[in-house]
Amino acid sequence: MKPVKKRAETEKAGVGEAEVGETGVSGAGRVPFTRRLVVPGGRDGRRMLVIAVIDKIGTGLWAGASTLYFIYVAHLSVGQIGTLLGVSGVLGIAGPPLAGRLADRFPVTRVLVVAQLVRGAALAALLTTHEFLPLVLFSALGALPDRASSVLTKLFAARVAGPQRVRYQAIQRTAVNIGWAVGGAGAAAVLTVGTVTAYETLLLANVGSYAVIAVLTLRCAEPAAPGRVVAEQGTRIAQTGKGPTPWRDRRYLAFTTTEVWLFLDDSVLQVGFPLWIVHATDAPVGLVPLILVLNSVLVIVLQVPLSRYGETPAAARRLLLPIGVAFLAGGAALAASAGGGPWFATGAILVAAMAFTLAEILHSLSSWELSVALAPGDAQGAYLGVHGLAQSAQRSLGPIVVGAAVSVGALAWPVLGATLVATCLIQHRLVRPAEATEATKAAPAAPDGDCGPVSKAEHTAGTVDCA
Repeated sequence: MKPVKKRAETEKAGVGEAEVGETGVSGAGRVPFTRRLVVPGGRDGRRMLVIAVIDKIGTGLWAGASTLYFIYVAHLSVGQIGTLLGVSGVLGIAGPPLAGRLADRFPVTRVLVVAQLVRGAALAALLTTHEFLPLVLFSALGALPDRASSVLTKLFAARVAGPQRVRYQAIQRTAVNIGWAVGGAGAAAVLTVGTVTAYETLLLANVGSYAVIAVLTLRCAEPAAPGRVVAEQGTRIAQTGKGPTPWRDRRYLAFTTTEVWLFLDDSVLQVGFPLWIVHATDAPVGLVPLILVLNSVLVIVLQVPLSRYGETPAAARRLLLPIGVAFLAGGAALAASAGGGPWFATGAILVAAMAFTLAEILHSLSSWELSVALAPGDAQGAYLGVHGLAQSAQRSLGPIVVGAAVSVGALAWPVLGATLVATCLIQHRLVRPAEATEATKAAPAAPDGDCGPVSKAEHTAGTVDCA
């Protein structure tokens, strides 16, 4: 009876059958902090963490110089650069779902290696021309595997870390922010030279990072996909033709749609704060880079300790309420910053930055856990690929929304915060326990004297022992 009791307790707290086997994680908050720093996933988990850091160091080297490269080396106009980035962003949207489908059919490590090599080849191709159209083509071709790589890395982490995936993601985000900082500092140092050779050196350094991580990825063992584990245990899987698809899963599509809006913190921090500080407040312009530094420091310091609050679907769902509060507080502080002198404006902006960063940290935990927990094991790649569309869509929509808020004025920020609160409440309802998956609803009732209804996943996988 013990396995069933544990399952019943989990069903009360969680959001569907994805929680099977994860109840042991719920006590993670009592684990000493030193043990929580241990990277889940063994050797391959640690190796993929190193891969992520090297990737972000290389990206940080190039990201800070890419726009300047197009201006001073390729001699493109501002309009041409905007078009180039826009076209790249549109094509990049196709990357996550494509990567997810491929990862369900082929080894995720091999698909990731191909994506990394294509990223490097497309970036290196920029050195072959200064013509506008070829530069647009190469940039767009690089955006597709770039967006795909993020989904593939997430899928690898979910598989290799298992129930500890939230803690793994927290450690990874912390390391990635350190990588970004190192890369950005390196770019700043090189750009003090300001020569064509300096820009080309940063580009080639990023290309080199792709080659290095491709080699390291090849050394990673392929993690077991949830759907394959059942098959390897000798359980017969019904052949129903096509497997589950996220495109017909209205609940998952609705969840992904709300995610687009909740990812707005990225555009608010990257675009909204600089524009607002310059155009609407008396705060010094030098505060702009300090906001990004503050964001990185808070993520590095808080991401891992706070991960304990999102390690199960039920815990991830509970995080949506403080996320909404943080968004609302950040919007109110931004609005207040327009009504005072330099010192008051600076203080209000710093409060807003901390609030939006806290929302970012908590949402990353909630989003990570729910996106995996709501996905069927035998179509995890496809589902996570669809979820990846949320960030891609936000990158296109976010700057427009934030720019409009800056144009409207102080009132726009509390309104935007209120819409984010409403979105959190909507998502909180979408993933509530009562909304069990169709498989759970359709599960056959157990005979009299048995342990009661069980989910289809439990029945198939043989995880219930009612003896």
